[in-house]
Order: sequence, then C-alpha cells, then structure tokens
Amino acid sequence: MFCAFTPGASLRTLALVSDGPPIGTVFLVGAGPGDPALLTRRGADLLADADVVVFDGLVNPVLLDLAPAAAERLYAGKKHADLGEPMRQGQINQRLIELARAGKRVVRLKGGDPFVFGRGAEEGRELAAAGVPFEVVPGVSSATAASAYAGIPLTARNVASTVAYATGHEAAGKPESAVDWQGLARADTVVLFMALKTLPDCAAALIAAGKSPGTPAAAIYWGTTAAQRTIVAPLEQLPNAVTDAGLRPPVLIVVGDVVELRKPLAWFESLPLFGARILSTRRLEQSRAFASELATLGAEPVFAPVTRLEPPADSSPIDRAVDALGDYRWWLFTSANAVQRWFDECERRGIDGRSAAGARLACVGRVTAAALRERGLIADLVPQHGDGEAIARAMVDADAQGLAGARVLMPRAADGRVEAGDILSEAGAEVDVVPVYRTVAAEPGDPSVLFPLRRLRQGEIDAVAFFAPSQVRALFDICRDQDPVALLERCALIAAIGNTTARALRDRGVRVDLIPSTPDARVMARELASAYTSRGADTGPND
Repeated sequence: MFCAFTPGASLRTLALVSDGPPIGTVFLVGAGPGDPALLTRRGADLLADADVVVFDGLVNPVLLDLAPAAAERLYAGKKHADLGEPMRQGQINQRLIELARAGKRVVRLKGGDPFVFGRGAEEGRELAAAGVPFEVVPGVSSATAASAYAGIPLTARNVASTVAYATGHEAAGKPESAVDWQGLARADTVVLFMALKTLPDCAAALIAAGKSPGTPAAAIYWGTTAAQRTIVAPLEQLPNAVTDAGLRPPVLIVVGDVVELRKPLAWFESLPLFGARILSTRRLEQSRAFASELATLGAEPVFAPVTRLEPPADSSPIDRAVDALGDYRWWLFTSANAVQRWFDECERRGIDGRSAAGARLACVGRVTAAALRERGLIADLVPQHGDGEAIARAMVDADAQGLAGARVLMPRAADGRVEAGDILSEAGAEVDVVPVYRTVAAEPGDPSVLFPLRRLRQGEIDAVAFFAPSQVRALFDICRDQDPVALLERCALIAAIGNTTARALRDRGVRVDLIPSTPDARVMARELASAYTSRGADTGPND
C-alpha cells in the first residue's frame, strides 16, 4: 500500500504534477530478528532493486549484499559504528525525505518489524507529511521469532490464550510511563522489548501488579542467531540470573507459564551445529544451497562477498566470438557466472539460446549445468567430479571426431585459470578464451564485507568455506593490514570447493582441512558439518 499527498491520489498523478524529477519511494522493510532466512520475499525483491539502503544497527549485514553493488548503503544506527556516527531519529526522517525527493528508491531496512517497537510509525508520519510515497513491508518480529527459536510458544492450549507486548523503556517509576502494568499482568504471556537495563523495575512492577514472583520467565539473547542464549528463572530471580550470565542487548524477555514448555520444544538449540558460525566468501545469492544446508543443521551462515563481478575491460573478444558462433563445435563453461554473463552479453546483442544450435555444451559441474538449464539449455557433458582439468579431459574423451581443428568457445573470467584451455589446445583444438567478466576484490569499507570480516578478526568464526581462487586472493588483499594466515588458522576448519581453490590457499601458507568429495555446495556443507562435529569442535573459537 502506497501513501501519497492526498487520499485517493495516485503515484502516477503525483509524478505528472511535479515540477521536478519524479519523486522516489521509501520502503519501510522489516529485516527480521537476525536470521537472514527470515527476511520476507517482498523485502528481498525490494532490496534487489534499491538505489539506497538505510539500515539499522541490529540488521544482519549480510542482507545488504542483496542490494545492487552500485546502491548506496547508509548506516542509521543509534550507536557509533565503523560505518559512521549514530543518527538521531529526526536526522533519519529528514534523510529519507531528501533521498526520495532526489528520485531514489529507498529501502529503510529495520530490525524485526517496522511497526512493532521499530519507530516505523514515526517515519511513516514524517514521510506522509512531506508528501513522500512509502510502503510498509512487515517483517518477522523478534517477539515471535526469538521465542520460537528458544522453544517458547507465546500461546498454547490450556496454558496461555492472551499475549501482551510492552517496551522496557517505559519501566515503572518513569514519570512519563504509559505502560499499564496492571493490564500487562493480566495477560497469560508478557513479552518485553528493550527491557534489559530496566529488568529489575519491570519484574517488580509485574509482581506488584499481580504476577506471581514464581512465574516462569526467560531472557533470550540474540535470538535466531548462533549467539543465541536463553536464561530461564522465576520472575523475581530473572534480573539476577541475567546479570550473572553477563547478557548484553539485544535481549527479549518472555514471562508466563509457556516458558515451562521450552525443554522439549527447544529445537534450534538442539541442532548438531547450533552455535557454529561458518563463513562463506561469496555472495548470499550464490550461497543459498550452502546456507540452507548449514541452517538445517543449526549453524549460522556468515557471508563475506569478498569479490564482485565487473564487465571486462575490453569487449572486442565478445564481439568476435558472437560473429563466429556458427563455427564452434563446443561451448565450455567453467562457472555459473560465466553462463550468466555470456548469455547476458548475447542478449544485449539481440542473440538468444538458439545460437547454441549445432554446438555441444560442456559444464564443469552441476551448479554450472543448472545455470545453463535456467537459460533453457541442457548440457551435453558434465563430469561427475569436475574442475577445469576434468572437464577438458572429458571433452577430449567424448569427442568421437577428435578435437584436432575443432573450435571451442570458452567464456570465462578475465583472470580465470588456463589448465582447461591448455589441455584442449594440446589435443589440437582451437580455443577462443573470451573474458565475459572480471573479478575484483570488494572495498574493505563495504558493509557487506566489513562486518563479517570483523567477526573473523575477533575470532568469532568457526569455519571458512572458499569457492574460488579469486576469493582467496581477494580476502588476502582486503586483510593485508593484518596477517590473513593467522586469522584463518584460528578457525577450526578451512574448506575449499575444489583442488584449484585448495591450491590457492596452500600457496599462501593456509592449511586446507576439507575438499568435498564432489564440488557441490550442498555436499561441502554436509561434509564440513560432519568434519566439524567429529572434531569435537567444542574447543573452537566460540567458547
């Protein structure tokens, strides 16, 4: 739903009467409580099309990677951070208005749900008053998500049929407090946001209003993440228990008999990899299968997209290849990125998948073949255990005519490895290596990289998974101010998707603990999990 100047006025009407450029739209998007998988599909779609992302301090930074590389990312947290000074709410409101008036599509990314203690109403009112169209995209609230991940249902038949939410900022004794503690105490379940500092006052107010001092209560720290901790105690004892545990914000408080149901329902904390943080060196969009497998086992995937893809410096090889499409006997793809970029370049030149007619298609592995299928094409050759050398040798064996004199098209990264081309050339093929993209290291100050690598530097990462030699080079470049080898050696496990990536790590003095039996992200996730648990990784860096 869009809000505009006048009730009933359309965005089209507003754009037509505007004297300046068309006004942009602000999307108040709930990012969820921490687990990036809880972002809604609508939120992900808006991020993918954003010009600017204005994000809170509690937002999982991996979500910033869903925005286009060219999108501006603005920190709007209330505390000082590496990305800048804190912003007051008035400053945030004004900045949103300015960006929209400049014609930008602005995603205001807020932790949890924007309308549940998220100040979304304040921002919406200011936008409406300024004539800026906006849309509210609800998010998964920490009230429901953190409690569910802790195994605490907010309602349960014969136990609780009413729930009340309140903010701990409005603690008892605060002169301007508007919290009806008597009303809260009558609810079967009470959920308190931002109540850590005022927890003694909140507990005392609930007890004074009629809650039994022995009512089961829980404090959930960083719910839905690998850092999640749940402290359970009777209501009157919970403040001391939280202090003894050394909990810091963010913490959600749940009070009610439903807390007693937690033990058999604590599914998340019972998973085999609960508490483990596994860092992937590629983008979230490219790591969904890997992340899904890890999350199923309870690990927290952490994404540090240390590389980004850019167009090649010279497009003339692409033009020459397009002119000679009918001459190629084989098209060889060594990565899903090569598939995507090659066909994007073809489409820009008015050429579609029919141009592959008459050629045989070879892919290095199942992921690359899947990218080809998305273009409506089926690979003729996919080796079971693929890398550049394996696919080239498989092509030599599979071509009944022999490759002598055959032309082979090989779209790839500008800095790709040469083994496959060398093997095919030795077999007599004429190989046209066509750079369709180049891989460059991300900027160290990019929020998508800054936050996850800070966790690596602080010893909060248990395992690291590399998916390409370029990612190894990029991480060493980004972390050149420190000792990258020492940073990685602190992790319990280092995994590489294949022999080429493993070689890039070993050449830099980094041990490699795991190369999956098949260069497949899901396989690597499962085998990494098995290796991690078999090592008894309770001695890892998270302890």
